[in-house]
Amino acid sequence: MGAAGIVVATGGPVLKRVLAAADLDAYSVDPGLAEHRWVMVFDLRRCDGCGDCIKGCQIEHFLPAEQRWIKVYELEDAQGQPYAMPVLCMQCENAPCVRVCPSRATYHQTEGAVVVDQDICIGCRMCMAACPYDVRVFNWDRQPPVPGHEHNTPEFRVPQKQGTVGKCTMCVHLLRDGRLPACLEACSMKAIYVGDLVEDTMTNGRENYVLSQYLRQNDAFRFKSELGTRPRVYYVAGHGQDLDY
Repeated sequence: MGAAGIVVATGGPVLKRVLAAADLDAYSVDPGLAEHRWVMVFDLRRCDGCGDCIKGCQIEHFLPAEQRWIKVYELEDAQGQPYAMPVLCMQCENAPCVRVCPSRATYHQTEGAVVVDQDICIGCRMCMAACPYDVRVFNWDRQPPVPGHEHNTPEFRVPQKQGTVGKCTMCVHLLRDGRLPACLEACSMKAIYVGDLVEDTMTNGRENYVLSQYLRQNDAFRFKSELGTRPRVYYVAGHGQDLDY
């Protein structure tokens, strides 16, 4: 692991790419009852691997420096060219973590976020074992109080409760207030977008696009979607190239 929590990994099998078009067709048929259905989009053509998204997340959630809900991998594509790939909770619709949680502390919210109720979590870490993305973090230590900033909701718990599991929540507490996720705000390259499947829009705070059109036109894909997890995070790698992961 390098500076700012960057994980270095080269070589390995070619990353399977299942494009977004079929997913979006399914969403258009079944829009659901939620007012919003949030997704995240990472444009890897813009990401320089600086790790600012990690720092922004830590600041917003008052996390210690060693606790990272976002991992940024330094990888090489099939042509040997380096690229960076941030990986965070994929907010999977078919989430293995939700299925295995014996206390039902991990569950889906209507907008799409997968959250952990740390008042119910028993710390068994079965969800961590089930997650194919390795993005859940166990709170081994007691975190100091944060006077004036304590929050006690599953989507925004400050400080984190010792002996439980923490993870990215897409900053739904900010989205509900009309604000953008902390990682997105911190990204100087504007490589991170938040999208809404209901309104079919996406933004990085500076640029706005039609979500479905952007994902189709830019060959967006979902990481490890062949596992059937149905992630709510999309990646744009370019036009047709294979990736190593």
